[in-house]
Amino acid sequence: MDTRIQVVAVVVTAALFAVILELVRRRRLMERYAILWLVAAGVLLALAVWRSLLETVASAVGIFYAPSALFVIAFGFVLLLLLHFSLVISRLAEQNKVLAQRIGLLQQQLEHHTGADTAVGAGRIEDYAHADTPEPARSRATSSSA
Repeated sequence: MDTRIQVVAVVVTAALFAVILELVRRRRLMERYAILWLVAAGVLLALAVWRSLLETVASAVGIFYAPSALFVIAFGFVLLLLLHFSLVISRLAEQNKVLAQRIGLLQQQLEHHTGADTAVGAGRIEDYAHADTPEPARSRATSSSA
């Protein structure tokens, strides 16, 4: 493997590693997902640094040009990450469906017990629009619209 290619591979994988750590530090990436990314970046960094290990892996797989093995391994990690995220999305979609059904049942029970014909969510829209914002931002948003 050419030294320039090795340097570029080390720099790129080290930058990926640093970006993942920074995203976790800023709480933009959850730790449970960061572990997958860190393992992938760590393996790619190890293969980029140890030229003989990369050449051994490449020849074991049948790849004649060792830097191409980095792309094959990175592509494999991407496939694993996509599979993992597909599983997570499927589970969240199922949980979302169950929660929507439970809310519908609770709304029906509440209307039955109160005898009201109005929907449960008849409160101000502003109360629910900023439910995922921090408390100071929520209080500013509701006070400015009142």
